Amino acid sequence: MRRAIALAARGLGSTSPNPVVGCVILDASGQTAGAGWHHRAGGPHAEIEALREAGERARGGTAVVTLEPCNHTGRTGPCAQALVDSGIARVVHAVADPNPAATGGAATLAAAGVDVESGLLAEEAEAGNIAWLTSVRRGRPFVLWKYAATLDGRIAAADGTSRWITSPESRADVHRLRAQADAIVVGSGTARTDDPQLGARVRESGLLESEVTQPLRVVVDSNAGVVKPGARVLDGTAPTLIAVAEDADAEHLEGLAPVVRLPRAPLGRRGLSIPALLQALHDRDVRSVLLEGGPTLAGAFVAAGAVDRVVAYLAPALLGAGSAALADAGITTIGEALRLDVSETVRIGPDLRITAVPTPITAPSPEES
Repeated sequence: MRRAIALAARGLGSTSPNPVVGCVILDASGQTAGAGWHHRAGGPHAEIEALREAGERARGGTAVVTLEPCNHTGRTGPCAQALVDSGIARVVHAVADPNPAATGGAATLAAAGVDVESGLLAEEAEAGNIAWLTSVRRGRPFVLWKYAATLDGRIAAADGTSRWITSPESRADVHRLRAQADAIVVGSGTARTDDPQLGARVRESGLLESEVTQPLRVVVDSNAGVVKPGARVLDGTAPTLIAVAEDADAEHLEGLAPVVRLPRAPLGRRGLSIPALLQALHDRDVRSVLLEGGPTLAGAFVAAGAVDRVVAYLAPALLGAGSAALADAGITTIGEALRLDVSETVRIGPDLRITAVPTPITAPSPEES
């Protein structure tokens, strides 16, 4: 199963709106007969790839899959039936499929006399497929907020300069995150100050050209006053979407890039409605979002409860003044702080990369209430 999970990860960034899935086929004696993963949407599923490699050795064997085999016909046929037709005797999957359109594979297999087991290394498999699972369970894309800062939390100096706070190694690592995301989102402040290109650079990501699907570049330009002809985000190397307010004058954007009009944020907050933005992206088959900036937009996402993971690159430097990583997030007292569970700390060159997820909110016990 761990090999299947590792294989599934090779599809990150290229399978949306489908999940990443890995599969290993063992023959009747328990020896590996075939393996595969889902390469991209519309292509063969992991089980089909593994069955092709296994051939007749699959008969009487075991299929080990990270996600319950699908039970529906879309651009490809149902994997559950393909496994039955192969003569597989046993299927072990890590995570049950929560998608109502595809679930039921385990029941189909069991009805055909196949021994089915679920839950092996479920936590590890869920972690590798968290973007797709979040999109199915919550009806919106998974959001990873990434920022780079000094040890005192500054993302820019007092004069506005921010290049480069972190090392080349950290910046290369960010391109790996970009290559795995369906969309990269920045606000008007970042677009105005940095004129970012926002593509995933293949060489820096460490991936092959064939392994990188360029993410959708999204600029939240509420008043349609920042994105102009010549902006790097319009360079044609990746698709671009400009999000503006419903009442904004955006005629000048016609022909530059697709525009989506969204309601403004609720009274008392700046910018656009974050739930509406995420719904618009989900409707465009975006299942994972890399939120890159800046602090105002990050604050809006945090206030909306729409940050699922935080990746911070901290450089061993101090500024003492300048922009903070996070602006107003609607938090006014320490008791309202968004608490995080640190899941990983890694040295990246001279920097420290910290990965954390929001702590689940639990109801107080009767004794505490």
